[in-house]
Amino acid sequence: MKELTRPPRLAPGARVAVVAPSGPVPEERLQAGLDVLRGWDLDPVVAPHVLDRHARFDYLAGTDADRAADLQAAWCDPSVDAVLCARGGYGVQRMADLLDWEAMRAVGPKVFVGFSDITALHEAFATRLGLVTLHGPMAAGVDFLKNARAQDHLRATLFAPETVRTIASGGRALTGGRARGVLLGGCLCLLAAELGSPLARPSAAGGLLCLEDVGEETYRLDRYLTQLLRAGWLDGVHGVLLGSWDRCESYDRVRELLVDRLGGLGVPVAEEFGFGHCEGALTIPFGVAAELDADAGTLTLDEPALR
Repeated sequence: MKELTRPPRLAPGARVAVVAPSGPVPEERLQAGLDVLRGWDLDPVVAPHVLDRHARFDYLAGTDADRAADLQAAWCDPSVDAVLCARGGYGVQRMADLLDWEAMRAVGPKVFVGFSDITALHEAFATRLGLVTLHGPMAAGVDFLKNARAQDHLRATLFAPETVRTIASGGRALTGGRARGVLLGGCLCLLAAELGSPLARPSAAGGLLCLEDVGEETYRLDRYLTQLLRAGWLDGVHGVLLGSWDRCESYDRVRELLVDRLGGLGVPVAEEFGFGHCEGALTIPFGVAAELDADAGTLTLDEPALR
């Protein structure tokens, strides 16, 4: 697995576009998020369909075509330095194949931020654009709006990435040891759902795989992990970082499953790493080479997330 191209860091006054590729966005949360971004001396602009709701499927933020058009227009706008997702939910897989990846590749590198359902776009940006992306808080996300650690870590990553070369999670080892590799991953259910799709990578070999999920029963988490194992997608992975399992069953129950399904990989596995659907979620750059020390609960990037 190769390192990907790092986009330029942001500077005061940078223009950032907010898009909604997945679920509908509450207007009050959007406005609160825009206020945070303005407080960082950024110039946020909202894509035309961010507050839309699909006429028949109210779990979608507008039509597939409109959500794709918003993302593509924001990415291809030369005045935009970064694209931030407003929230997750569901919908990326319905619109991802409508994007003109050739046109987006011609634009060059920019910052892209999101998580949860946005996992499918992290995969696509890696395979089609070859770009580092940030698995981090979203502009209208509840945890982002209410949590200083989540805001501060994302802000440092965007403006001064050299200050967050080492990410200390406070977590512990599920399986001890050190491992090196290129960071990738995201929401477990999306990684399983993406298997075999044209925008997903064929394997996690050579990577440090980040996994988290939300609101899933243990048997479903078992299904997703078993699917990845049976498909050979985890063959050759160098290490695993486990984030949050919010609104799943008790962590003791989830942990038992993680030991059962991941213990046989024979690689370092760090748990409770503080990213995903949790308070104070850390920002993790996908596509950057790093070293995981599972015993110390640290991740050290070879280079800053952004140039």
